[in-house]
Amino acid sequence: MDQPDQPDQTGGAMPGVRLRRIARDWGRIGITGFGGPPTHIALLRRLCVEERGWIEAGEFEDAIAACNLLPGPASTQLAIWCGWRLRARAGALVAGVCFIAPGLVMIVALSALFLAAHPPLVVLGAAAGAGAAVPAVAVQAAWGLAPASWKRIQGVAGPGAERGTAHARPARARWIGYALLGGAAAALIGPFLVLVLIVCGLAEVVVRTRPRPGSISALIPFALPAAAATGGIAALVWEALKVGALSYGGGFVIIPLMQHDAVHTYHWMTDAQFLSAVALGQITPGPVVLTTAVVGFAAAGYAGALLAAAVAFSPSFAFVLLGARHFDTLRGNARVQAFLTGAGPAVIGAIAGSAIPLALALGHGWQYALLAAAALWLLAARRGVVSALLLAAGCGAIVAAAGVSVG
Repeated sequence: MDQPDQPDQTGGAMPGVRLRRIARDWGRIGITGFGGPPTHIALLRRLCVEERGWIEAGEFEDAIAACNLLPGPASTQLAIWCGWRLRARAGALVAGVCFIAPGLVMIVALSALFLAAHPPLVVLGAAAGAGAAVPAVAVQAAWGLAPASWKRIQGVAGPGAERGTAHARPARARWIGYALLGGAAAALIGPFLVLVLIVCGLAEVVVRTRPRPGSISALIPFALPAAAATGGIAALVWEALKVGALSYGGGFVIIPLMQHDAVHTYHWMTDAQFLSAVALGQITPGPVVLTTAVVGFAAAGYAGALLAAAVAFSPSFAFVLLGARHFDTLRGNARVQAFLTGAGPAVIGAIAGSAIPLALALGHGWQYALLAAAALWLLAARRGVVSALLLAAGCGAIVAAAGVSVG
């Protein structure tokens, strides 16, 4: 029987918290974590801060801020960090795997159903219905991220940072410019979106910190170069790595990063199947980045799904295992802050811009009606993403049962 756990006052790992308890509690969060990062963070806070007292509230909030500075899925990195805080590297590995595994199992099982050679007509209808709502989900995701980013670009201090109303105008203009660039890149040149995000981030570094020649080398982990894979497993690995190591601003930016390559370059899936993949990533528990497993399944079956997931989440484990002790330094680095201040609006623009090719991928008139309804549900009524996708899937199933074309 587990012994009562007491919070460690030294800031180090807590050997008194057993790995089996971490596996059980983080696994439960992985099963019940519907609703994306806000839900994951709330569940982790309730467990680690409020119920168990393992981590102090201030330290937990600092960890959230540090994880948001890293590329990749922030809530997954927070789950890994909490495990590291309790049982060092072993705790981080157990926490991360148990947090990710339930959603991975569920999304791979659904992938086998939705991507089967001859799925039932009702399943095709549900997939087409859920896919119709995805462009509205993209716009809603961008809309939700915009206020904090708009405020940040006007308020990040540092050498050369703007102060006062008059000096805030150039910052606002840059924000709009970065967002427009990101949106245009997502809509027109999806495979090169990573380069656009990097350029916007480095431009803000130059404006805010006026770095000396060579000093931008501190940003190398944040500006990995894009590379073109020739196809096959190498291409799948690169796609998953882009998602895990180069996606700034949350899981939904994976859409413009993956859509063009998955559908048009490597022909792993159709437009309709990609829309279904995005929908599955939203309605299953766990991180949205699990969408990469659906693409991996389409590319190479079960092995491809597991490989894509492993590659996509590897950077998150590496960032925490190698850098958790330096999170305070990371948060205080002016160049890192400036880079993310510039990349942030480009990400928001990219997420919003991805709605254009996603909407163009719809193939039936009734899907556009569902898209309009989903937009009203999400943006006007301000209801939840999961409910929007499930309702749209139900409508699609009804349409299919009525004999309307859904293929």
